[in-house]
Amino acid sequence: MSDPKTSVTDPVEAAAAQWLARRDRGLTAAEQDAYLQWLRSDARHGAAVARLEKAWTALDALNCWRPGHSVEPNPDLLAVPRRRISAWLPAGLAAAAVLAAGFFLLWPEQEPAGPAVAAAPVVQDYERRLLPDGSVIELNRGAAVVVDYAGAERRVELMQGEAHFTVAKNADRPFVVQAGLVAIRAVGTAFNVRLEPATVEVLVTEGRVRVDKPITPATGPVAEMPLLEAGQRAIIATVDAAVQAVVAPVSPEDMLAALAWQPKRLEFSETPLDEVLAEFNRHGGPQLVIGDPALVALRVGGSFRADNAEAFVRLLESGFGVEAERTAGRIILRRAR
Repeated sequence: MSDPKTSVTDPVEAAAAQWLARRDRGLTAAEQDAYLQWLRSDARHGAAVARLEKAWTALDALNCWRPGHSVEPNPDLLAVPRRRISAWLPAGLAAAAVLAAGFFLLWPEQEPAGPAVAAAPVVQDYERRLLPDGSVIELNRGAAVVVDYAGAERRVELMQGEAHFTVAKNADRPFVVQAGLVAIRAVGTAFNVRLEPATVEVLVTEGRVRVDKPITPATGPVAEMPLLEAGQRAIIATVDAAVQAVVAPVSPEDMLAALAWQPKRLEFSETPLDEVLAEFNRHGGPQLVIGDPALVALRVGGSFRADNAEAFVRLLESGFGVEAERTAGRIILRRAR
């Protein structure tokens, strides 16, 4: 029997690895059509991509781990248990790694959506999902979406709640978000959509989007829908049986406030530990304190969620030779003995 560590024996998994590598460097319009046709041709194809994407996601998380002074990876950065990865990782993911020189590094990611997703589970906490073309959906708590990439358009229906969309450019396949009566179209841009019982709010953070007129015989006259630029917000509502859109500019401060539900990330590159701790402390949570002068010279690099200081501390404990003493509202860091 061949060694699974050095060979790929499953042709479906090998093909999935190749498509994963191509998708992460960016598909052409022709490749996108071929990829979707390949997915639809056999149910095993989408399942194989999902398995490899889940393992790839776990390894992508190691982009947050730049161990200038570390000897072991941080288990908090791995999204799936090591035992589950090791059963099939060498055969498929190793091939994909050889085929791709670079890939999207997003944390956390979910399984890629297939050609169509029928279920729309409600998000219990913030989630970030990577779509097959490299577009990204960030979901606020309580949101639910359905993704359909099977047709000529890339379609996402926001069933409820709020989501932010960062759209991969593909002029041949428009990206359309349906929210209530409203459809928002984009080619390569970023925008936020919030669906309320009586209104739809669209906030453009990058590029431009077009809001289509609602198609419904139940409403009265429909006002001309807007073309929105970055820094503009539209609130679409039915007023006196007529659909209307109110467009207004949004200040940078209001933009930050509107997107405050997205977790902020802290970026460091060979940054002294005391500066890193000060940045975490500015964002609340337990206060991190250096309790050992030997740690002052320690430098840290990586990308971390500002609202998860505890995971950062566990990283220091697992790979930087640091031990933590946890007291009420404080975590004191010392050199491990």
